[in-house]
Amino acid sequence: MTRTIRRIGVPEITAQKGHTPIVSLTAYTTPVARLLDAHADLLLVGDSVGMVLYGMPTTLPVTLEMMIAHGQAVMRGTSRACVMVDLPFGSYQESPEMAFRAAARVMSETGASAVKLEGGAEMADTIRFLVARGIPVCGHIGLMPQSVQAAGGFRATGRKPDEAERLRADARAVDEAGAFALVLEGVVEPLAAEITGFVATPTIGIGASPQCDGQVLVSDDVLGLFADFTPRFVKRYAELGRQVEAAAEAYAADVRARRFPGPEHCFGVAKSG
Repeated sequence: MTRTIRRIGVPEITAQKGHTPIVSLTAYTTPVARLLDAHADLLLVGDSVGMVLYGMPTTLPVTLEMMIAHGQAVMRGTSRACVMVDLPFGSYQESPEMAFRAAARVMSETGASAVKLEGGAEMADTIRFLVARGIPVCGHIGLMPQSVQAAGGFRATGRKPDEAERLRADARAVDEAGAFALVLEGVVEPLAAEITGFVATPTIGIGASPQCDGQVLVSDDVLGLFADFTPRFVKRYAELGRQVEAAAEAYAADVRARRFPGPEHCFGVAKSG
């Protein structure tokens, strides 16, 4: 008798607040999603796909259609992890109604459990609008890649008193709007720990604090597949990029020396012995 694997739901992620840390990684493709599924509680189909897989300089050019396609790919490769999909730049900021149309497409066309959007107090009404209509939303404050141009680059936030107070207000607004989780990216450690302590929703840190209720990293950073730059907050657990390069070098050498393919790789060749 085959045992049915039950997918982790949004309520279960929320229930991890203050208990077992939430393990989250990004995933963009079916093969990688299959490898991560048994180990991650929450898989994020991030708009970081634009930089990681497509070589874009920022996440801004990523489209809704791209996010849906990669969301579908990740869902095909998973049966256990909760999957959420980023709403890309320009697909939700204009109005709650616009956000609903984009989120509804993501949910219906991918089968994912939730969406994530960037922004604090200014997006609270949108989060509330989506949640009231049955769409689970994960918030994202601090360093927000979609706002990198306005912020003047990728940098940690919350060092200055005014920044810290704004982040506190953003966290409260997103929490009160009904988000099921809140990503804190690039938020200085003491402030990230403080926010984790006063919001009811679980926080997921990336370059934030070990006191957050969970952690997320870009899987290609963790695996050593993305080498353009390595943020300070990344810990590499493998160097697969070097292995891929070494494998390609060995293959090229075999082809040029006519060592590959051998008789065992060809059809219609009698086996020796």
